[in-house]
Amino acid sequence: MASALTDKLSRLVKTISGQARITESNVADMLREVRMALLEADVALPVVRDFIARVKEKALGQEVMGSLKPGQALVGVVNRELVATMGEGVSDINLAAQPPAVILMAGLQGAGKTTTTAKLAKHLIEKRKKKVLTVSGDVYRPAAIEQLKTVTAQAGAEWFPSTPDQKPIDIARAAIDYARKHFFDVLLVDTAGRLAIDEALMAEIQALHAELKPVETLFVVDAMQGQDAANTAKAFGAALPLTGIVLTKLDGDSRGGAALSVRQITGVPIKFAGTSEKIDGLEVFDAERHAGRVLGMGDIVALVEQVTAGVDMEAAQKLAAKVKSGGGFDLNDFLAQIQQMKQMGGLSSLMDKLPSQLTAKAGSMDMDKVEKDIGRKQGIIHSMTPQERKKPELIKATRKRRIAAGAGVQVQDVNRMLKEFEQMQDMMKKMSGGGMMKMMKRMGAMKGMMGGGGFPGMPR
Repeated sequence: MASALTDKLSRLVKTISGQARITESNVADMLREVRMALLEADVALPVVRDFIARVKEKALGQEVMGSLKPGQALVGVVNRELVATMGEGVSDINLAAQPPAVILMAGLQGAGKTTTTAKLAKHLIEKRKKKVLTVSGDVYRPAAIEQLKTVTAQAGAEWFPSTPDQKPIDIARAAIDYARKHFFDVLLVDTAGRLAIDEALMAEIQALHAELKPVETLFVVDAMQGQDAANTAKAFGAALPLTGIVLTKLDGDSRGGAALSVRQITGVPIKFAGTSEKIDGLEVFDAERHAGRVLGMGDIVALVEQVTAGVDMEAAQKLAAKVKSGGGFDLNDFLAQIQQMKQMGGLSSLMDKLPSQLTAKAGSMDMDKVEKDIGRKQGIIHSMTPQERKKPELIKATRKRRIAAGAGVQVQDVNRMLKEFEQMQDMMKKMSGGGMMKMMKRMGAMKGMMGGGGFPGMPR
């Protein structure tokens, strides 16, 4: 996520944190580096100018000059101004309306609007406990309606049927009537997109807005478009009273420019960020936490949330009880641990949220290779018989050859996996005195403790 910008700014943070005194000269040098980093990240020029001016004003003020640790104070100024640029705090979805609360999804084709509609449905069902209906008004793209039907089912929401021969306004009227009669809390309306902004698109979505009177009009934009994302959002903002922005593909955005530009250019808050292609890959956008990631401080709160959400506490308790009672740790348990890692979004997703000084130490690791290795381990265990998984000591040379052939790997891959399993088995024996559950409880406590955002040592 925003790797190029993060690398430059985190190196800069490290340099200025060690400054004994802040002078006009080293502030000027630092701001020059920040300006170059932002422009290379495709941040809009007016946003860069405004950001640099604000940082310079505060950096040369008493706030930094009188500080006992001026380098840290300067990092704090940069951090706060990044947060201010992207919008203070969190701006969640507004559902204060007579049900059904209508949410209109707008944006260009290819931005991920349909998938985002389903992701938002899942978020509203799980986080806000709402009954959600989705409908597609995209009658121009034949697969759009079926795509929404598929992803809505994955999200656990209900889909309202529509056909390409209907008019979008008639579809919207029928959907809202159905939502009222069946007591839905929220109606999500996916609209048609184009490859570029045109009059027909704007006229159609303006008519839909006038008919539906949505409580939220969300503009879905691809973060990888960089400065173009901000310009497109501005054009939609001129045609529609937008209430929020959803940045998609933020996990694939190597530059980070869109997140820093779009809020200031449109004046509309970023409400959500797409963090993966999975149906649960949508986060409420938190400017403070995002600024921490961009500065290379990581996002420890998000990391703890991701781990605790992915860990099956009941399964962990059962495993702890089994190991404690002397039942041992077998290959079925090892497989369950691998699957837990996948549920958490994989290693690369977890690494993305760690501070840059920690990820730098693991910089030599090829994450794709590591992920493939995890998949290979799963394949090896799946090639074993139930008896072999329960009693790994049975696995001798002949069985190893059969397992390797079944998994499509070499015998040495099986040997390597079994060695890693033995190491995990030894670790589990050492934790059999209740250490595992203490660790799980500690993770839960960390999540509660840091729920307010931020973490010790991070500039506020």
